[in-house]
Amino acid sequence: MMRVSRLTLVLASATLVLGACRKKPVVVAPQTEPAPAAPQPTRPTNPTPAARDTMEEYRAKLAATRARLLETIYFEYDADELRDDAKANLDAKISVLNANPAVKIRIAGHCDERGSDEYNIALGRRRAEAAKRYLTDRGVDASRIETASFGRERPAVQGTTEEAWSRNRRDEFELIAGGDQLRAQ
Repeated sequence: MMRVSRLTLVLASATLVLGACRKKPVVVAPQTEPAPAAPQPTRPTNPTPAARDTMEEYRAKLAATRARLLETIYFEYDADELRDDAKANLDAKISVLNANPAVKIRIAGHCDERGSDEYNIALGRRRAEAAKRYLTDRGVDASRIETASFGRERPAVQGTTEEAWSRNRRDEFELIAGGDQLRAQ
């Protein structure tokens, strides 16, 4: 009998202990509706004709501004002096650069195939520096302009005619920073 009462006592104790350890049910508070968010501005899916024209006009102006900034200038044979048309081209670049202070450019000087590699590298460098000097003398910060020379290594036009050579004696312009922030002129 003692065994039965001990067994009963153990079972009753275990039931009480396990019952006391049971987790109590969690009461979930009723959810409230979140406050409506402020309406986000949306882009019209079908802009009005006037808005479309305005967007197209802006894109066209932006493309023209970029083209003006990247337009190539040309030089006479064996010369690093800026021609009048090159100066006019650089004057147009000045207004774009002044309106876009985050823009940085690289000017790369090029030559035709005549002359030695060393001479053409030096001439290309002088051509790039001449354009940079023109821009900086007119207020563009020199830190915004890099120069490079490729001599005759990257011809724009293949050929051994004066026409081909005249297209290869050039300075090319490249955007190296701020091009994604360019504002139309």
